[in-house]
Amino acid sequence: MLTIRRSLLGAAVASTVFLAGQAVADAPLAEKQAPGYYRMALGQYEITALSDGTVKLPVDQLLLNTSVDHIKERLANHYLSAPLETSVNGYLINTGSKLILVDTGAGSLFGPTLGKLADNLRASGYQPEQVDEILITHMHPDHVGGLVADGKMVFPNATVRAASDDADYWLNKDNLEQAAEGDKGFFQGAMASLNPYVDAGHFKAFKDGAELAPGISAEETHGHTPGHTVYRVESDGQVLMLWGDLIHVAAVQFAEPDVAIKFDSDPKTAVVVRNAEFDRAADKGYLVGGAHLSFPGVGHLTTADKGYSFIPVNYQAGDLDLAK
Repeated sequence: MLTIRRSLLGAAVASTVFLAGQAVADAPLAEKQAPGYYRMALGQYEITALSDGTVKLPVDQLLLNTSVDHIKERLANHYLSAPLETSVNGYLINTGSKLILVDTGAGSLFGPTLGKLADNLRASGYQPEQVDEILITHMHPDHVGGLVADGKMVFPNATVRAASDDADYWLNKDNLEQAAEGDKGFFQGAMASLNPYVDAGHFKAFKDGAELAPGISAEETHGHTPGHTVYRVESDGQVLMLWGDLIHVAAVQFAEPDVAIKFDSDPKTAVVVRNAEFDRAADKGYLVGGAHLSFPGVGHLTTADKGYSFIPVNYQAGDLDLAK
Protein backbone atom coordinates (compact mmCIF):
# COMPACT_ATOMS: atom_id res chain seq x y z
CA MET A 1 0.00 0.00 0.00
CA LEU A 2 2.86 2.40 0.89
CA THR A 3 4.51 1.72 -2.45
CA ILE A 4 1.25 2.53 -4.30
CA ARG A 5 0.84 5.76 -2.39
CA ARG A 6 4.40 6.81 -3.21
CA SER A 7 3.82 6.06 -6.87
CA LEU A 8 0.59 8.07 -6.93
CA LEU A 9 2.27 11.00 -5.12
CA GLY A 10 5.19 10.94 -7.54
CA ALA A 11 2.83 10.97 -10.51
CA ALA A 12 0.87 13.90 -9.05
CA VAL A 13 4.04 15.92 -8.44
CA ALA A 14 5.31 15.20 -11.96
CA SER A 15 1.94 16.20 -13.42
CA THR A 16 1.90 19.45 -11.43
CA VAL A 17 5.43 20.37 -12.54
CA PHE A 18 4.53 19.64 -16.18
CA LEU A 19 1.32 21.68 -16.02
CA ALA A 20 3.05 24.55 -14.25
CA GLY A 21 5.71 24.64 -16.94
CA GLN A 22 3.08 24.52 -19.65
CA ALA A 23 1.06 27.36 -18.05
CA VAL A 24 4.09 29.65 -17.81
CA ALA A 25 5.02 28.93 -21.42
CA ASP A 26 1.48 29.72 -22.60
CA ALA A 27 1.03 32.95 -20.58
CA PRO A 28 0.58 35.96 -22.92
CA LEU A 29 3.00 38.87 -22.68
CA ALA A 30 1.52 41.87 -20.85
CA GLU A 31 3.33 44.38 -23.10
CA LYS A 32 2.19 47.38 -21.01
CA GLN A 33 3.56 49.32 -18.07
CA ALA A 34 1.66 49.71 -14.82
CA PRO A 35 -0.11 53.04 -14.24
CA GLY A 36 2.47 55.81 -13.96
CA TYR A 37 2.20 57.46 -10.57
CA TYR A 38 4.53 57.69 -7.59
CA ARG A 39 3.51 59.06 -4.20
CA MET A 40 5.68 60.61 -1.51
CA ALA A 41 5.38 62.82 1.56
CA LEU A 42 6.74 66.35 1.88
CA GLY A 43 6.10 67.46 5.44
CA GLN A 44 2.30 67.55 5.74
CA TYR A 45 1.84 67.65 1.97
CA GLU A 46 1.33 64.65 -0.28
CA ILE A 47 3.14 64.75 -3.62
CA THR A 48 2.08 62.48 -6.47
CA ALA A 49 4.33 62.32 -9.52
CA LEU A 50 2.27 61.62 -12.65
CA SER A 51 3.67 60.23 -15.88
CA ASP A 52 2.37 61.56 -19.18
CA GLY A 53 4.41 58.87 -20.96
CA THR A 54 7.73 59.00 -22.79
CA VAL A 55 8.72 60.32 -26.19
CA LYS A 56 11.79 59.53 -28.30
CA LEU A 57 13.86 62.66 -28.83
CA PRO A 58 16.89 62.97 -31.17
CA VAL A 59 18.89 64.60 -28.42
CA ASP A 60 22.15 64.23 -30.35
CA GLN A 61 20.68 66.71 -32.85
CA LEU A 62 19.01 68.98 -30.29
CA LEU A 63 21.69 69.77 -27.70
CA LEU A 64 23.85 72.88 -28.13
CA ASN A 65 27.39 73.88 -27.02
CA THR A 66 28.67 70.35 -27.58
CA SER A 67 29.19 67.80 -30.37
CA VAL A 68 27.19 64.84 -31.65
CA ASP A 69 30.03 62.43 -30.87
CA HIS A 70 30.37 63.74 -27.32
CA ILE A 71 26.64 63.43 -26.69
CA LYS A 72 26.67 59.84 -27.94
CA GLU A 73 29.61 59.08 -25.67
CA ARG A 74 27.85 60.57 -22.65
CA LEU A 75 24.68 58.60 -23.41
CA ALA A 76 26.64 55.37 -23.90
CA ASN A 77 28.26 55.85 -20.48
CA HIS A 78 24.72 55.66 -19.07
CA TYR A 79 23.74 52.68 -21.29
CA LEU A 80 21.57 54.99 -23.40
CA SER A 81 21.43 56.03 -27.04
CA ALA A 82 19.68 58.51 -29.32
CA PRO A 83 16.82 58.87 -29.99
CA LEU A 84 16.35 58.91 -26.24
CA GLU A 85 13.16 57.80 -24.47
CA THR A 86 12.41 61.00 -22.56
CA SER A 87 9.93 61.21 -19.68
CA VAL A 88 7.23 63.85 -19.47
CA ASN A 89 6.15 64.33 -15.84
CA GLY A 90 3.62 66.37 -13.91
CA TYR A 91 3.28 66.74 -10.15
CA LEU A 92 0.13 66.77 -8.01
CA ILE A 93 0.31 68.50 -4.62
CA ASN A 94 -2.31 67.75 -1.99
CA THR A 95 -1.99 70.40 0.73
CA GLY A 96 -4.89 68.97 2.73
CA SER A 97 -7.15 71.81 1.66
CA LYS A 98 -6.24 72.19 -2.03
CA LEU A 99 -5.30 69.93 -4.90
CA ILE A 100 -2.71 71.65 -7.09
CA LEU A 101 -1.29 70.22 -10.32
CA VAL A 102 2.01 71.41 -11.78
CA ASP A 103 1.96 70.97 -15.59
CA THR A 104 -0.49 68.78 -17.48
CA GLY A 105 1.54 66.84 -20.06
CA ALA A 106 1.08 66.91 -23.81
CA GLY A 107 -2.49 65.73 -24.32
CA SER A 108 -2.86 65.03 -28.04
CA LEU A 109 -0.20 67.53 -29.16
CA PHE A 110 2.87 65.27 -29.12
CA GLY A 111 1.86 61.90 -30.53
CA PRO A 112 0.48 58.61 -29.23
CA THR A 113 3.16 57.79 -26.64
CA LEU A 114 2.17 60.79 -24.51
CA GLY A 115 -1.16 62.10 -23.22
CA LYS A 116 -1.48 59.70 -20.29
CA LEU A 117 -1.39 62.14 -17.37
CA ALA A 118 -5.14 62.43 -16.79
CA ASP A 119 -5.56 58.63 -16.83
CA ASN A 120 -2.67 58.22 -14.40
CA LEU A 121 -4.19 60.88 -12.15
CA ARG A 122 -7.37 58.79 -12.04
CA ALA A 123 -5.36 55.63 -11.39
CA SER A 124 -3.70 57.39 -8.45
CA GLY A 125 -7.07 57.88 -6.77
CA TYR A 126 -8.04 61.38 -7.88
CA GLN A 127 -10.35 62.82 -10.53
CA PRO A 128 -9.60 65.77 -12.84
CA GLU A 129 -12.71 67.53 -11.46
CA GLN A 130 -11.08 67.60 -8.02
CA VAL A 131 -8.10 69.71 -9.11
CA ASP A 132 -8.37 73.25 -7.70
CA GLU A 133 -5.41 74.94 -9.38
CA ILE A 134 -2.96 74.18 -12.18
CA LEU A 135 0.46 75.82 -12.15
CA ILE A 136 2.17 75.92 -15.55
CA THR A 137 5.98 76.10 -15.66
CA HIS A 138 5.82 77.34 -19.26
CA MET A 139 3.52 77.07 -22.25
CA HIS A 140 5.31 74.54 -24.46
CA PRO A 141 2.88 71.90 -25.81
CA ASP A 142 4.16 69.04 -23.65
CA HIS A 143 3.25 71.04 -20.54
CA VAL A 144 -0.12 72.54 -21.49
CA GLY A 145 -1.61 70.10 -24.02
CA GLY A 146 -3.25 68.04 -21.29
CA LEU A 147 -5.44 70.98 -20.30
CA VAL A 148 -7.95 70.14 -23.02
CA ALA A 149 -9.42 67.13 -24.82
CA ASP A 150 -11.52 67.62 -27.95
CA GLY A 151 -11.49 71.34 -27.25
CA LYS A 152 -13.02 70.96 -23.78
CA MET A 153 -11.46 71.62 -20.39
CA VAL A 154 -10.12 68.43 -18.79
CA PHE A 155 -10.01 70.19 -15.40
CA PRO A 156 -13.32 72.12 -15.42
CA ASN A 157 -13.11 73.34 -11.82
CA ALA A 158 -9.46 74.42 -11.86
CA THR A 159 -7.94 77.87 -12.15
CA VAL A 160 -4.87 77.81 -14.39
CA ARG A 161 -1.93 79.97 -13.27
CA ALA A 162 1.17 80.93 -15.27
CA ALA A 163 3.75 83.71 -15.38
CA SER A 164 2.47 86.82 -17.14
CA ASP A 165 5.65 86.96 -19.27
CA ASP A 166 4.89 83.54 -20.72
CA ALA A 167 1.17 84.29 -21.20
CA ASP A 168 1.91 87.61 -22.88
CA TYR A 169 4.30 85.89 -25.29
CA TRP A 170 2.57 82.63 -26.23
CA LEU A 171 -1.04 83.84 -26.23
CA ASN A 172 -0.29 86.88 -28.41
CA LYS A 173 -1.71 86.58 -31.94
CA ASP A 174 0.82 89.08 -33.32
CA ASN A 175 3.66 86.85 -32.09
CA LEU A 176 2.01 83.87 -33.78
CA GLU A 177 1.80 85.69 -37.11
CA GLN A 178 5.42 86.89 -36.91
CA ALA A 179 6.85 83.50 -35.84
CA ALA A 180 8.83 81.34 -38.23
CA GLU A 181 6.70 78.70 -39.90
CA GLY A 182 8.32 75.91 -37.91
CA ASP A 183 7.58 77.70 -34.62
CA LYS A 184 3.93 78.55 -35.20
CA GLY A 185 2.80 75.22 -33.73
CA PHE A 186 4.13 76.24 -30.31
CA PHE A 187 1.88 79.30 -30.29
CA GLN A 188 -1.10 77.42 -31.71
CA GLY A 189 -0.74 74.66 -29.13
CA ALA A 190 -0.58 77.16 -26.27
CA MET A 191 -3.64 79.05 -27.52
CA ALA A 192 -5.71 75.92 -28.13
CA SER A 193 -4.86 74.65 -24.64
CA LEU A 194 -5.24 77.86 -22.62
CA ASN A 195 -7.99 79.78 -24.42
CA PRO A 196 -10.89 77.61 -23.14
CA TYR A 197 -9.79 78.49 -19.59
CA VAL A 198 -9.26 82.15 -20.49
CA ASP A 199 -12.75 82.32 -22.05
CA ALA A 200 -14.29 80.64 -18.98
CA GLY A 201 -12.56 83.06 -16.59
CA HIS A 202 -10.40 80.21 -15.26
CA PHE A 203 -6.99 81.68 -16.10
CA LYS A 204 -4.99 84.00 -13.87
CA ALA A 205 -1.47 85.18 -14.63
CA PHE A 206 1.02 86.13 -11.92
CA LYS A 207 4.21 88.12 -11.55
CA ASP A 208 7.56 86.59 -10.59
CA GLY A 209 7.91 85.67 -6.92
CA ALA A 210 4.19 85.34 -6.30
CA GLU A 211 3.00 83.18 -3.40
CA LEU A 212 0.31 81.00 -4.94
CA ALA A 213 -0.74 78.93 -1.92
CA PRO A 214 0.58 78.39 1.60
CA GLY A 215 4.13 77.11 1.12
CA ILE A 216 4.00 77.30 -2.69
CA SER A 217 5.68 80.15 -4.56
CA ALA A 218 6.83 80.95 -8.09
CA GLU A 219 10.45 81.77 -8.92
CA GLU A 220 11.70 83.33 -12.15
CA THR A 221 13.93 81.09 -14.27
CA HIS A 222 13.52 82.73 -17.66
CA GLY A 223 15.62 81.52 -20.57
CA HIS A 224 13.99 78.33 -21.71
CA THR A 225 10.94 80.50 -22.47
CA PRO A 226 10.31 84.19 -21.73
CA GLY A 227 8.37 83.31 -18.58
CA HIS A 228 9.71 79.90 -17.57
CA THR A 229 9.00 79.40 -13.87
CA VAL A 230 10.02 76.92 -11.20
CA TYR A 231 7.83 76.30 -8.16
CA ARG A 232 9.05 76.05 -4.60
CA VAL A 233 6.92 73.74 -2.43
CA GLU A 234 7.63 73.77 1.30
CA SER A 235 5.97 72.05 4.25
CA ASP A 236 7.38 71.66 7.77
CA GLY A 237 10.83 72.73 6.59
CA GLN A 238 10.97 70.18 3.75
CA VAL A 239 11.43 71.71 0.29
CA LEU A 240 10.76 70.42 -3.22
CA MET A 241 11.68 72.58 -6.22
CA LEU A 242 9.68 71.68 -9.32
CA TRP A 243 11.98 72.58 -12.18
CA GLY A 244 9.91 72.24 -15.33
CA ASP A 245 12.36 72.30 -18.26
CA LEU A 246 15.41 73.51 -16.39
CA ILE A 247 17.02 70.29 -17.69
CA HIS A 248 16.13 67.88 -20.51
CA VAL A 249 18.90 65.26 -20.77
CA ALA A 250 20.17 64.13 -17.38
CA ALA A 251 22.98 61.95 -18.79
CA VAL A 252 24.56 65.02 -20.38
CA GLN A 253 23.44 68.21 -18.63
CA PHE A 254 24.02 67.28 -14.99
CA ALA A 255 27.69 66.70 -15.71
CA GLU A 256 27.82 69.61 -18.16
CA PRO A 257 25.18 72.24 -17.28
CA ASP A 258 26.56 74.60 -19.95
CA VAL A 259 24.96 72.37 -22.60
CA ALA A 260 21.76 74.00 -23.87
CA ILE A 261 18.99 72.72 -26.14
CA LYS A 262 17.37 74.06 -29.30
CA PHE A 263 14.03 74.38 -27.51
CA ASP A 264 15.48 77.24 -25.41
CA SER A 265 14.20 80.67 -26.41
CA ASP A 266 17.41 82.20 -25.00
CA PRO A 267 20.09 79.48 -24.66
CA LYS A 268 22.69 81.76 -23.02
CA THR A 269 20.30 82.84 -20.27
CA ALA A 270 19.03 79.26 -19.85
CA VAL A 271 22.61 78.10 -19.17
CA VAL A 272 23.19 80.83 -16.57
CA VAL A 273 19.91 80.02 -14.81
CA ARG A 274 20.54 76.26 -14.87
CA ASN A 275 24.01 76.65 -13.31
CA ALA A 276 22.63 78.86 -10.57
CA GLU A 277 19.74 76.51 -9.77
CA PHE A 278 21.98 73.42 -9.79
CA ASP A 279 24.43 75.13 -7.46
CA ARG A 280 21.64 76.17 -5.08
CA ALA A 281 20.09 72.68 -5.04
CA ALA A 282 23.42 71.02 -4.27
CA ASP A 283 24.19 73.58 -1.56
CA LYS A 284 20.80 73.53 0.16
CA GLY A 285 20.16 69.80 -0.22
CA TYR A 286 16.45 70.11 -1.00
CA LEU A 287 14.50 67.80 -3.29
CA VAL A 288 14.06 68.64 -6.97
CA GLY A 289 11.58 67.37 -9.53
CA GLY A 290 12.11 67.62 -13.28
CA ALA A 291 9.57 67.34 -16.07
CA HIS A 292 12.00 65.39 -18.23
CA LEU A 293 14.02 63.46 -15.67
CA SER A 294 13.36 59.74 -15.82
CA PHE A 295 10.03 59.12 -14.03
CA PRO A 296 9.26 59.94 -11.25
CA GLY A 297 11.99 62.51 -11.73
CA VAL A 298 12.51 63.38 -8.05
CA GLY A 299 15.81 63.39 -6.17
CA HIS A 300 18.75 65.40 -4.83
CA LEU A 301 21.81 67.00 -6.42
CA THR A 302 25.40 66.74 -5.30
CA THR A 303 28.52 68.27 -6.82
CA ALA A 304 30.66 65.90 -8.89
CA ASP A 305 33.90 66.81 -10.72
CA LYS A 306 33.11 70.03 -12.61
CA GLY A 307 29.37 69.35 -12.68
CA TYR A 308 26.69 67.63 -10.65
CA SER A 309 25.28 64.19 -9.93
CA PHE A 310 21.60 63.32 -9.49
CA ILE A 311 20.54 60.95 -6.69
CA PRO A 312 16.96 59.64 -7.20
CA VAL A 313 14.66 59.34 -4.20
CA ASN A 314 14.68 56.02 -2.39
CA TYR A 315 11.48 54.05 -3.06
CA GLN A 316 9.06 53.65 -0.15
CA ALA A 317 6.22 51.14 -0.06
CA GLY A 318 3.33 51.20 2.37
CA ASP A 319 1.70 54.21 4.04
CA LEU A 320 3.35 57.62 3.72
CA ASP A 321 4.94 59.14 6.81
CA LEU A 322 3.22 62.53 6.69
CA ALA A 323 4.35 65.00 9.35
CA LYS A 324 1.67 65.68 11.95
